[in-house]
Amino acid sequence: MISVLLIVVALIITFFIVFQKRKNKLLLDKIKQQQKFDEELIITQQEIQEETLKHIGRELHDNIGQMLVMSTMQMNAAVKVVNDEVKTKVTNAAETLKSTLDEVRALSKSLNSDVIFNLGFEVTVKNEIERINKMGLIDSSIFIEGEKVAFENKKDEIILFRILQEFFSNTLKYAEAEHLKVNLDYQQKHLNIKVEDDGNGFDITSAEKGSGLINMEKRAELINSKFLLKSQPEKGTTLLLEYPYRTL
Repeated sequence: MISVLLIVVALIITFFIVFQKRKNKLLLDKIKQQQKFDEELIITQQEIQEETLKHIGRELHDNIGQMLVMSTMQMNAAVKVVNDEVKTKVTNAAETLKSTLDEVRALSKSLNSDVIFNLGFEVTVKNEIERINKMGLIDSSIFIEGEKVAFENKKDEIILFRILQEFFSNTLKYAEAEHLKVNLDYQQKHLNIKVEDDGNGFDITSAEKGSGLINMEKRAELINSKFLLKSQPEKGTTLLLEYPYRTL
């Protein structure tokens, strides 16, 4: 009887262990499937966003840009025929139109992923900093350390730039900052990126995550980058990214 009892107990324990293993495997498979679905959904969303931005960039360049070119030409022609009393005003208007045309062209480039893909991450960031400075709203600067490294995946350059572009946009919209600094530090295995402003800042612990912050985090996950956003009221905001551009 004791032997039979021991065999029954052993069978019950074995059954329980097998059952638990199968249950755990099913749960892990379900989690992996959900993670894969979430990742594919994020990738699809990013692709749709990129196509939308590309379309807007092309429209700005081809349509709005051409209209501004024609307007600039007409204003320049008008300068030659108007009397001296209004010539200064017309000249100023022509210069404003030209500045607007330059801004539209620069903006269209920053929105078009094909341009970013061809220029590369570093040049695109430099161009964006230059564009922001031309706006005259904030003093922006970029510092580069280490030897430049070519990314193994060119698409990652676009995603990284979009993260920085989101930070720039938030700084210009909400921070009321006077300075914006970008630091690119090329290390042996990864690229360290630090972006900071001296604006209002906010309490991260109590702040509600908006679509901008969520997009930044999700994009960082897509390219296996470490993402950290630090901020305090009246002490500005800092973004830290660590991107593994090499597979060793």
